[in-house]
Amino acid sequence: MNKKIFILVPDGVGLRNFGYTQFEKLKIEYEAELIYWNNTVFPIKDRLGFQELKINETETHKLTPLYSRARKRVELNNWANKFNDEVYHTYKFPFNTKGLKNKAKTAFIKSLIKFYNTEEGGFKIGEKIKKLERKSSKYISCKKQLEKHKPDFVFCTSQRSTQAIAPILAARDLKIPTASFIYSWDNVPKAMLVVDTDYYFVWSDLMKEQLLTYYPYIPESRVFVTGTPQFEPHFDKNLMLPKQDFFREYGLDENIKYICFSGDDTTTSPLDQYYLEDLALAVKALNNEGSNLRIIFRKAPVDTTNRYDEVLKKYKELIVSIEPAWAKMGGNWNEIFPLKEDFSLLNIICEHSELVVNICSSMVFDFALHNKACIYLDYEQPQLKKGIRDIGQNYNYVHFRSMPSRNAVGWVKSKQELKFRLKELLQEPQPMVKEAQTWFKMVAGEDAEKASQRIWNCLNEITA
Repeated sequence: MNKKIFILVPDGVGLRNFGYTQFEKLKIEYEAELIYWNNTVFPIKDRLGFQELKINETETHKLTPLYSRARKRVELNNWANKFNDEVYHTYKFPFNTKGLKNKAKTAFIKSLIKFYNTEEGGFKIGEKIKKLERKSSKYISCKKQLEKHKPDFVFCTSQRSTQAIAPILAARDLKIPTASFIYSWDNVPKAMLVVDTDYYFVWSDLMKEQLLTYYPYIPESRVFVTGTPQFEPHFDKNLMLPKQDFFREYGLDENIKYICFSGDDTTTSPLDQYYLEDLALAVKALNNEGSNLRIIFRKAPVDTTNRYDEVLKKYKELIVSIEPAWAKMGGNWNEIFPLKEDFSLLNIICEHSELVVNICSSMVFDFALHNKACIYLDYEQPQLKKGIRDIGQNYNYVHFRSMPSRNAVGWVKSKQELKFRLKELLQEPQPMVKEAQTWFKMVAGEDAEKASQRIWNCLNEITA
């Protein structure tokens, strides 16, 4: 009899890993029935043809978000003290004090932090959140669905969503085994472990070590190293489009070499448009010296602003904008969903660009898998002023300490240096590419193309 596995999709971030990769296709080989337990507005059954069970109650308890923010800050405060490292304080978002309602919420969160500001206190907040969620209509509704459908296992595609707390809690209360997938390479040291599950699936030995360091109450035997399906499409030749066809489709010139500028979200790089302009000026200068270069601009899929428009218009002869294939289905960042076509599109852009330029993005790994180098911009813009976040703090984050060598990327410390770094890497990218590929294996593990298969092997082992 086939095992019935619920794939909990609390928000849009996990859809690409477990809806568009080899993961879903392997259910036949592993004799399993997959049901996507869908908490989002994305119509999984209609768009993808997969079995789907909608979670109709999507409201958490009204106090859960406040307790969750307090828990995150308490964890970061304790890690800063425990590891004697101020970097954890930089992961905190500023409090919102606009309007009486937000001031009241902020005052409440601060009072929680003051009262619970110990390692034990952080754990107590987590227990309080569970008590709150058990009182929610969402918990009651999810529990009824589980009792009706009786899955053998519940697998959560992302560990960082408060929307996942009630469904996972309902499953655990019914003695249904659960697991969560650590979604991103930076999530563990940023205190983004929002759900407590029976098992945890991580990218690499490095991530496993981090998880056990920050959350010592988790048994080592409950942490499985699987890799991430995120990078599997780069190994799928069926997703590749020949250069001639790609260039024809987007009006590109085969006689020109294209550099990709990968945009960041507004939090990571609030002045990103000016860095794009700097790249345009550097390319223009190189072209004046005899090069034949243009720029492919790929904005961050969750960036819905028009902040690049002026630069794109000003340098329309140099920059071609290729929109990510994502669909906006709501007002929040996690209601912008990837479409299957985007995996192919990203794959193709990596393959047919010379290199990528960005600010601290994991795109360094996507391009490394295509033997292409990455430039990290690390200098301030003159438009920087009080209240605007400096990008420099990004590179101090814990996940960048995994870099085996500073030579894994091309660092650019000034606008003037950009032209020379571009010229250097266009001529000789391979030493840097090899370092980046070594870094990738440390972060994502060996044999990245087999991540879905390893996840299934672990699911099979747990449910045996």
